Amino acid sequence: MTQKDDVSEISRRQILAGLGLAAGAAAVTRAATVPKSDATWDHDTDIVCVGGGASGCTAAVTAVSRGSKVILLEKAPILGGTSRKSGGVAWIPNHSLLRELGKEDRKEDCLRYMSRFSYPNLYSTNSPMFGLEPQSFRLLEAFYDNGSRMIDHLQSTGAVSFGLFTVGGNAPPDYADHLDENKVPSGRALVPNDEHGHALAGRVGHGGRIVDSCETWLTSKGAHILTGHRVMKLIHDGDRVIGVEASADGKTLRVRARKGVIFTSGGFAHNTDLIQLHQKMLYGSCAVPQSTGDFVDIAGALGARMGPMGSAWRTQIVFEEALENRALGLGVFFVPCDSMILVNKYGRRCVNEKRNYNDRTRVHFTYDATREDYPNQLLFMVFDERSLDAFGGQYPVPADARNAAHLIEGADFAALAANLQRRLDALAAKTGSVKLAPDFGARLNETVQRFNGFARSGRDTEFDRGTHAYDRVWQGFFSVMREGSHQPPNDTPNPTMYPIRDHGPYYAVILAAGALDTNAGPLINEKSEVLGPGNRPIAGLYAAGNCAASPTREAYYGAGGTLGPGMTFAYIAAVNASGERA
Repeated sequence: MTQKDDVSEISRRQILAGLGLAAGAAAVTRAATVPKSDATWDHDTDIVCVGGGASGCTAAVTAVSRGSKVILLEKAPILGGTSRKSGGVAWIPNHSLLRELGKEDRKEDCLRYMSRFSYPNLYSTNSPMFGLEPQSFRLLEAFYDNGSRMIDHLQSTGAVSFGLFTVGGNAPPDYADHLDENKVPSGRALVPNDEHGHALAGRVGHGGRIVDSCETWLTSKGAHILTGHRVMKLIHDGDRVIGVEASADGKTLRVRARKGVIFTSGGFAHNTDLIQLHQKMLYGSCAVPQSTGDFVDIAGALGARMGPMGSAWRTQIVFEEALENRALGLGVFFVPCDSMILVNKYGRRCVNEKRNYNDRTRVHFTYDATREDYPNQLLFMVFDERSLDAFGGQYPVPADARNAAHLIEGADFAALAANLQRRLDALAAKTGSVKLAPDFGARLNETVQRFNGFARSGRDTEFDRGTHAYDRVWQGFFSVMREGSHQPPNDTPNPTMYPIRDHGPYYAVILAAGALDTNAGPLINEKSEVLGPGNRPIAGLYAAGNCAASPTREAYYGAGGTLGPGMTFAYIAAVNASGERA
């Protein structure tokens, strides 16, 4: 997911209003299953696809193109889900455009990169499966083997065409471009082309192009698309899933699926019951409000095995915005500015501020075993007048400080600390009474002086900010000095850092852990089959995307690290449900 120009083409309010949604979501109705003997059918088809985002649309197109009759059910008023809000970027190994550029993305090399990133605690360079369990390794293999096939298939059908994702005219680096295992550190990310065949920019809302193109194609082929239909139950004949029960306009209907049911219905970022049970400090999400994890209960009723339920695609969020409405238009995907740092309640830096959103956010969960505390539960984005003037309008830095309730100001570091604490006191009921350390202001001053030394030398000896290509390239994309700024250009050796001024005013924004969406739920195998008791597939039931346990775990390989695997395993599901073998 990418952002630019504040909210680019779609604002937070437009996103929610355009979907016809109120922020927040109703609790999931307790799911059950319906035995075949109790079922009467309102519709009869080969494959039911549940969820109309990029993954669900990919599954539907793939199934229809293989001769299957398809009904696509979406509980929102329109197709798209969180995919519609995304940049539409898909990270795909060894795709044809990469090969046309003369880049060889060898299977063994790519699997080493994915294994190292997804399972750093297990990775072994000399092991046949790099230290992974067979099932985990087969999932990564399936992603590598089928990602390029999925893209080629969507293009060959005419449903969607893709181009290379570029930033400033060049393919941007992966999110772990610096790992030795990554032999192709750029070029795997793709974006949909516009109607003229030109690659889109990967900005917020461009994911709608994938969905809309697929919808047009599906409609032309006679596929049935039913929006406003929430799937509530699975219908089964013994151990096999043969259909679904859905609710629409207060009525219940049953849809028979002769070949299979494919769920791509999103995560549970807005199911507060599941969040409280399984997630740690997930205060808000960019997922659409319909992301309530329906599939967890629905599949669980058939005995589906659950994967790690604490997993998510992370992003930092503006804490006070999330308290107003946990369904957010944007996350802090890239922290803008150069004369800026993130500090914890002790006034200390704890992370490279320019790391990717998924990895950077995980620092919030650090536990201090001596103090029995989470020192990074909330982090404070501290910056000076230069950054406010130079980068105002690049989220979360406001274009106009007078209209930004989440912006906290202080004439000096002591005043900033006092004003921050007053704000925290007002929010105490929502934070567990987080308090700044008594010497926060003094420690912040020390931290700033140390950072300024790094900025002047160009070398961050604490967290390597700006050392790797990722930091520098994305800095150029998300931290372009605004037109009309009175600040001098950054002439330091490292463009991600600039000395913070030795006089105020200073500013702060409170950041917390959020998510694009969760990526936790029932386990799937390399065929996208949902696994039940004894690790056996539940016949006729498939899943892909954020409603299922992530095949890549919590590793965000590069831009498009959510859509790429989601669309690929949706393709795999449709191929297998159609009676073929992926």
